[in-house]
Amino acid sequence: MANELYIGLMSGTSVDAIDAVLADFGLPESRVLVSAQVPFQPQLRAELQALQCSGPDELHRAALAANALMDGCAEAVFAVLRATSLEPAAIAAIGLHGQTVRHRPDLGYTTQLANAARLAEATGITVVADFRSRDVAAGGQGAPLVPAFHAALFSQPDRHRVVINLGGIANITDLRPDGSVRGFDTGPGNTLLDGWCERHTGERFDRDGAWAASGRVIIELLLALQADPYFALPPPKSTGRERFNLRWLEQHVKPSYAPADVQRTLVGLTAETVARATAAHCGETAEILVCGGGAHNVTLMQELMRQLAPRRVVTTAFYGVPVNEMEALAFAWLARQALTGRPGNLPGVTGARGTRVLGAIYRA
Repeated sequence: MANELYIGLMSGTSVDAIDAVLADFGLPESRVLVSAQVPFQPQLRAELQALQCSGPDELHRAALAANALMDGCAEAVFAVLRATSLEPAAIAAIGLHGQTVRHRPDLGYTTQLANAARLAEATGITVVADFRSRDVAAGGQGAPLVPAFHAALFSQPDRHRVVINLGGIANITDLRPDGSVRGFDTGPGNTLLDGWCERHTGERFDRDGAWAASGRVIIELLLALQADPYFALPPPKSTGRERFNLRWLEQHVKPSYAPADVQRTLVGLTAETVARATAAHCGETAEILVCGGGAHNVTLMQELMRQLAPRRVVTTAFYGVPVNEMEALAFAWLARQALTGRPGNLPGVTGARGTRVLGAIYRA
């Protein structure tokens, strides 16, 4: 029997930590055996955020940051191996996302910082990386890629479901009973919430949305933010921090606005743009599954449930996948797709000319 143990590594738009899962795809259902999280060191986190924009000597700095990121990834790999007493030889492959620093499919490229060769050398495990570039080369957005895994995991012939990922950027996957799948980025998820919170409170994120709950929605600001042309674009579409960042927000924030009110308004922006996209493109769905770090934000979840009513809203944990493990698990699955020569993209989601096997393989 083929080895079905895979490790998935994900560091997302929020630039907060490396999430790692060890999955066994040989079980009747995809099961996470163990998970681990390695927070970014402050210096690396600051550098990864700085590299989102052009700067001096950025090629050299990006290479060093990629090396440091791989060292953190190796630490995450060994953490899950120690937890299961497994040797590296037991693992078929690592699915490595890397850290996105540029995403410009409109110009034909997307860049995720990584050094897969360094990780393969450090761990002695085959690494599959650079999943997005092939889809972009085929005319696609290169994102989102997780909907293909959502379809494998949650599609039902008798049920219309939507999966909402509240990561740094929010995206939705529309799983129709006929087997068709659509998905796209709706806009900011946690990236603005986290950035604004850190600037004004010193905390990396607004735990439970408590700070936002102390404020009120500034209607004038909410309308100004919602007027961004991205929200009206038809899918397929994708976006990132290069568009939705604090510089973008500050263009609309007046000195008279209380910071907590801005935070509450950003909750409204995420919830409303997600809900409107769901209504416009997935209107007949009766069940919403939510994952991603934003699922822990009580204020955001309450607002999202209000906006999506009367649809049933649960987290993916209800179906056995903890909200923080979904994306890392998806990249473990994408590594498996690559090693077995199976497509990893969905043209109906990304807009690519056809299905493609995604990822570059670095053998152990």
